[in-house]
Amino acid sequence: MSIKSDHWIRQMATEQEMISPFAAEQVSQQDNRKLISYGTSSYGYDVRCAAEFKVFTNINSTIVDPKAFDTDNFVDLNTDVCIIPPNSFALARTVEYLKIPRDVLVVCLGKSTYARCGIIVNITPLEPEWEGHITLEFSNTTPLPAKIYANEGVAQLLFFGADQECETSYRDRQGKYQGQTGVTLPKA
Repeated sequence: MSIKSDHWIRQMATEQEMISPFAAEQVSQQDNRKLISYGTSSYGYDVRCAAEFKVFTNINSTIVDPKAFDTDNFVDLNTDVCIIPPNSFALARTVEYLKIPRDVLVVCLGKSTYARCGIIVNITPLEPEWEGHITLEFSNTTPLPAKIYANEGVAQLLFFGADQECETSYRDRQGKYQGQTGVTLPKA
């Protein structure tokens, strides 16, 4: 397995629509406004967060159960800046829609700009032939409210190419998160 370069990412994004919308270069400024960067980097791609958020709330004092998730545990927001309460978390989704090739595994890591503020981005790997918007989870580990900026970089994708295609892909297994759009809650 080897990590894929910026040249490969550009080629796959344009020829196979692997990332859409796609920024071929790093974007760190827009309309004379400084941004947390997104787009193609040397060996990865920095994805953006859409303006759709689900902020966790404890007003119902329920148990968080991945097999029977209570949707009332979230407050839905559409905003350019999401404030996450102290020691809480929010879900969001990427602006980008991804289509992962059959011989590629993608690992998503949080950007250091957020990590240095005590905000952790935690998502699972993107398996071969998975496609959809990535549902992101932002944990605010601080005792203070924290900001997440929509339409700016939040996480970096690293693409690992295999020597051969996998025997069974996420699409073959008919994975429950295949083709997800919007912020997707846990499915039992």
